[in-house]
Amino acid sequence: MKILVADDHAIVRKGLIQLIRTLPNVGEVSEAANGFEVLEKIEQSKYNLVVLDLSMPGKNGLDTLKDIIKKDPKSKVLILSVHPEEQYAIRSFNSGASGYITKNSAPRELLKAIEQVLNGKKYITTTLAEKLINLKNIEKPLHKNLTDREFQIMIMSAEGFSISKIAKELSISPKTVSSHRSKILDKMNFDNFAQVTHYVIANNL
Repeated sequence: MKILVADDHAIVRKGLIQLIRTLPNVGEVSEAANGFEVLEKIEQSKYNLVVLDLSMPGKNGLDTLKDIIKKDPKSKVLILSVHPEEQYAIRSFNSGASGYITKNSAPRELLKAIEQVLNGKKYITTTLAEKLINLKNIEKPLHKNLTDREFQIMIMSAEGFSISKIAKELSISPKTVSSHRSKILDKMNFDNFAQVTHYVIANNL
């Protein structure tokens, strides 16, 4: 059983690897510090599971996830993220993830998620499952019209990131960021990003 752990923080990777090695039938556990390394490693070797952080420099986890699934739709990817489920879980599942768990979860919960995904099942927390059921009877929120990139930029803008900072973090040009921000305003029918920030806070995004 081969597992690849991807996170841009070395101390997090080492901790995850140590924890994962306590599982039975786990052989090789490799590591990657960014999305490009992940794609390079899966080109070189076949992994039974990729444990993938969403917030990595250069190529973020969501884009990396899409590339992994595009290469092999049967790939098993467990998203381990600092972001709350409300922000990225549904988008991750829609992009092909087999599970989503936050970094503040207990170690035993992570091991449970890994085992479940390795056994061919989806891993979804009870909390998120309840939210998904409730969403069926609710009108589609404005932010659901955004692309994954637009959603990401909306969140970063609401968190106070400048256009140049967003551009650097996402490895895109400031002009591209500005273009995305304009589309966000158009799609959500807002006049400025102060209104967007208020929306993000009001909806606990």
